[in-house]
Amino acid sequence: MKRAFVLFACGVFVAFAGESGDWPTYGKNHAGWRYSELDAINTGNIAQLTPAWIRQFGSNGGNETTPIVVDGMMYLTGSGNTAWALDARTGHPIWSYRKPAPSGLNLCCGQVNRGFAKIGDSLFKVNIEGTVVALDAKSGTVLWESKQADYKKGYSATAAPLAVKNMVVVGIAGAEFGTRGFVEAYDSKTGERRWRFYTVAAEDDPGAKTWSGDAWKRGGGSTWITGTYDAELNLIYWGTGNPGPDMNGDVRPGDNLYTCSMIALDADTGKLKWHFQFTPHDTHDWDAISDPVLADLTIGGKRVKALIQANRNGFFYALDRTNGKFLHARPYTKVT
Repeated sequence: MKRAFVLFACGVFVAFAGESGDWPTYGKNHAGWRYSELDAINTGNIAQLTPAWIRQFGSNGGNETTPIVVDGMMYLTGSGNTAWALDARTGHPIWSYRKPAPSGLNLCCGQVNRGFAKIGDSLFKVNIEGTVVALDAKSGTVLWESKQADYKKGYSATAAPLAVKNMVVVGIAGAEFGTRGFVEAYDSKTGERRWRFYTVAAEDDPGAKTWSGDAWKRGGGSTWITGTYDAELNLIYWGTGNPGPDMNGDVRPGDNLYTCSMIALDADTGKLKWHFQFTPHDTHDWDAISDPVLADLTIGGKRVKALIQANRNGFFYALDRTNGKFLHARPYTKVT
């Protein structure tokens, strides 16, 4: 079945332009709230919703994009290295982008893509073979393309980038195929890599003791969901995936840092400031990749800068985002 994007509207005007109507980044804001202030659609009129327009993508692949909306324009990505710019009011296409994916890809979950980041008049996305692409937002023209990793070694890329301080921060996928995960940043103007942090500790890292032998070289730790950013602390937060091999821990005794963890990185250098591992030595594929949400909470009568995450191990966590200190965890499902 071909995938379509459907916009619903009711008998009221739904604003797209302006600050409150924009959705400028994957998580709506750098804190990852994913909350819109728009109130034109509510419990009183939701029954009146009817399709305003439908746009067919012309692709049989999966659709996992979060569209971004800026100044009346909607930018969204699709499967198989595709993307579009649409007039958000009418669904009329302004431009399209398509690049054939190479053959021989090793993919766990199809040729999906989760969306764009935007800085000024430039858009940024990853392609499935592990490249970062910059496009002109007005025309869709390719401005630059940089290689993250070799898809022939099992790497791929699906996550929406995070735009931070004129940098494009991206993750990588492929833990199921003997890869070593990382988070990295590229200069938004030139496409040059600014820094890279490996999510699997190597021999010169304090976390190396949590691996046996050379298991770290293929230790997994994919970073396939977009992180968040605290400008005041200048910290980027990113969840990491399962160690590899995922279901058999016999060949990788130890806690396997920094897999299944939340990591906080200096935005300028990519250096690790703190980490919190939710599931040491994971053998259940309990990736810690759910969106890290930043919020200030009152705990014990004190205001705390917190990071909260619904983890795949069944617990809802709150951490102090200044230092990674554990605050509390509560199960959101039956945990055995």
